[in-house]
Amino acid sequence: MLIDKKLIPLTLGGLGIGITEFVMMGLLPDIAKDLSITIPEAGHLISAYALGVVVGAPLLAIIAAKYPPKYILLSLMGLFTLFNAISAFAPSYTTLFIARFFSGLPHGAFFGVGSVVASRIAPKGKEAQAVSLMFAGLTIANLFGVPLGTFVGHNYSWRYSFAIVAVVGIITLLSLKYWLPFLPAPKNKDLKTELSFFAKREAWIIILMISIGTGGLFCWISYINPLMTKVAGFAESSVTYILMLAGLGMLVGNFIGGYLADRFSPAKACISLLLAMSSILIIVFFVSNNPILALITTFLTGAIAFASAAPIQMLMIRTAKESEMIAASASQASFNIGNALGAFFGGLPLVYNYTYNYPSLVGAGMALVGSFFAYWLIRRMTK
Repeated sequence: MLIDKKLIPLTLGGLGIGITEFVMMGLLPDIAKDLSITIPEAGHLISAYALGVVVGAPLLAIIAAKYPPKYILLSLMGLFTLFNAISAFAPSYTTLFIARFFSGLPHGAFFGVGSVVASRIAPKGKEAQAVSLMFAGLTIANLFGVPLGTFVGHNYSWRYSFAIVAVVGIITLLSLKYWLPFLPAPKNKDLKTELSFFAKREAWIIILMISIGTGGLFCWISYINPLMTKVAGFAESSVTYILMLAGLGMLVGNFIGGYLADRFSPAKACISLLLAMSSILIIVFFVSNNPILALITTFLTGAIAFASAAPIQMLMIRTAKESEMIAASASQASFNIGNALGAFFGGLPLVYNYTYNYPSLVGAGMALVGSFFAYWLIRRMTK
């Protein structure tokens, strides 16, 4: 699918969101030193953002359901830009914590509303590929934006990293205003109609599939630094380039996932990709002590993980008739639950002094459980 100018604002929004979400991991020591706090305390800033995503995704989608999507996206990106700018100038840890929470609020709703917009303006049969163009912003962030933000934060100031995000937010606002077409607000929308999505058993099966299945990715990527340095034997200075390799895999996989969802069906694409994720993570467990194979599996794991993004969004949208925006936003909240679960369960083997390739084995189990939920969903949809 050729890149459509109308979709570029959504890609830019994904870029800014991707940078601010993932750059924090690399800036914790710098922020801790500057604000005179411990690194674990700085780590709470990651949790603050994730909490904002989980709270804001369904809440803002419900509030905004009656308004035209273009105005919703402009408002969400304005909120995102404002609080990232406040993060850049935050005088204290408390201020930064609050700013991170509020900058996370628009995350899920932006992707939720953006997914619906992308699917509506796409040519028939190309809806999932259009959604994948929006998620391409996240993969570009991991490939270029996060390494750049981390470099700037290390060598100049972590505040400049958030200033970069604010600038991306301003550019996104301008592109939304001038390039995104106007779509009318949904008719006859009310709170009861929106919340009716959660009355469906299929909705909770998908939420469980995402929350548990995508946790497999976060079991792996949360501990990729020690996996590559302590197991594969790479130098610490190589980690940035390894993360860029994972980001390249995510970029490629994202577009493959969009094609698969359009070519077959979102549900079939989900079960296939979750099984593939489980398989590649088992391979990671066994081959990570070989540097060459470790690099190959890093690319493949990133590709398979992000290939599921567009199919999952399309699955949510097609399952939630009359409640598409809140459903697509709920999937983003579920991704962040998967983030938290993956990091927690992936860390358990380390508590018992197992080596750093064991989190990937836990991740393989989580992805496999997610594939069972996908299979259950397909069975229900074909009855």
